[in-house]
Amino acid sequence: MFGRDILARVLYGGQISLVIGLATAGLATTIGMILGLVAGAGQLSDKILMRIMDGMMAIPGILLAIALATIFGGGVLTVILALAIPEVPGVARLARSLTLTLREQVFVESARSYGAGPLRILFKYILPNALAPIAVQATYICGVAILYEAYLSFVGVGVPPEHPSWGNIVAEGRSFALIAPYMILYPSVLIAIVVLAINSIGDGARDMLDPRFSLPD
Repeated sequence: MFGRDILARVLYGGQISLVIGLATAGLATTIGMILGLVAGAGQLSDKILMRIMDGMMAIPGILLAIALATIFGGGVLTVILALAIPEVPGVARLARSLTLTLREQVFVESARSYGAGPLRILFKYILPNALAPIAVQATYICGVAILYEAYLSFVGVGVPPEHPSWGNIVAEGRSFALIAPYMILYPSVLIAIVVLAINSIGDGARDMLDPRFSLPD
């Protein structure tokens, strides 16, 4: 509406959307992984942390993100925090289930018999073997975060207009949808392509890292 270059704004907005997706995936994965490892290591920590995670999972993720973004105001950092917090319980539950499975394996029993402490077992033996499924989960979170950022910006509680992202570019273009549909089309197509590409990377990583998929026919 101000005669600005739509292509330049879409390309620049892609940087912000990708940064939000990657930062959200990294933050949610790191926090959830640590909580899941701690929960899987002991019964008391398991009961406390998992009940908190269950309570968070009872709230729809997008609604929790909208509430947090509304409370703390717009901004890239706020959007990252608002999108990362709802994704932590899923990662935590995955890391917990992997920890419960791996701690019963022979190599962990061997390390325990040699006198390895709980922290050493968690971070040297269990964590490296749990990274592959968690990394695949992180790619899913990245794709979801890019979509949710577009939702938040579209409803006006995400990235402010002075920092263009695909979401607020679509939001600005809806007033001109009949006379300039490309203002909505271009960022929407890029969102779909990038999310599809990230999900494809996750599927490929799962097939590559899972030994059941690497066996010959």
